[in-house]
Amino acid sequence: MGILFAIGEVLIDFIPNEKGLPLKDVISFEKAPGGAPANVAAAVAKYGEQSEMITKLGTDAFGDFLIDVLKNTGVNTEKVFRTSEANTALAFVSLKENGERDFSFYRNPSADLLLTEAEVDSSWFNDGDILHFCSVDLVDSPMKEAHRKAIQSVIQNGGIVSFDPNVRLPLWDSQASCRNAIREFLPEAHLVKISDEELTFITGISEEESAIQSLFKGNVQAVIYTKGAKGADLYLKGEDTVFTSKGYLVDVQDTTGAGDAFIGGFLYQLLTLKAKPETLKTLLSENYQHILSFANASGALTTTGKGAISALPTKKDILSLINN
Repeated sequence: MGILFAIGEVLIDFIPNEKGLPLKDVISFEKAPGGAPANVAAAVAKYGEQSEMITKLGTDAFGDFLIDVLKNTGVNTEKVFRTSEANTALAFVSLKENGERDFSFYRNPSADLLLTEAEVDSSWFNDGDILHFCSVDLVDSPMKEAHRKAIQSVIQNGGIVSFDPNVRLPLWDSQASCRNAIREFLPEAHLVKISDEELTFITGISEEESAIQSLFKGNVQAVIYTKGAKGADLYLKGEDTVFTSKGYLVDVQDTTGAGDAFIGGFLYQLLTLKAKPETLKTLLSENYQHILSFANASGALTTTGKGAISALPTKKDILSLINN
């Protein structure tokens, strides 16, 4: 059976206890485990497949807390390194009335950015594994090179590479540096998830269809275009058919981690199907309805709670929503 490896940040999201206030006016926060790659690993583990996290945490209480959360969710933490050279990353979040967010990050640098390529072992990865990464940890740092080595190792060993840009501009010194890093790494992925809010920024193309088609570079075989409550569309390289899906209406409390829960549900389904790069397009075209329904339900139900990992639904709840 394949394993989902997620590389990148694991952090603490401090979620406000009041909605509708700008960050400067929030009085109290609730601690929640987060970090997009960690959210994806947690979703895959919670739904029943194997996942492992590749990152570095500080030798602090927040790092201890995150290790416990990952283990309790079923994520293998053997590849989570620790350091006293930097602290575990923190993110303070403010929630608008509709559950959308503003972020303020504390990492200059944080421990995750200190993971080195030498600490990534090519022998970790096997045929049938999936590596998932995002853009937050692609800033110039040792972690960027660790990503590069992990991606190359997975490809060489016959695994699938999944990329969710997950744009967080406050973490970059400029919009251009963020865009350039995403464009540099995007052709390495077999599977790309991109949101309607990110498409024009990343591609520089305002027309939707042209922008999506421009993503098919290098190894890219599939693009998942997510549209929040409106569902998601799946595009496959060289095919004119667009595989569409509808979202689910739920009582939204906090959108933190919804996109991660979506792609976590999507990748969980690929693991159950034993997907490989050479079978990816065929499996997606034959199973897109169930895969997208499961992913949409995973994302939707996550918005009904606070935080990301702590709000992940059960597989039973997802199937109940799909079948009702």
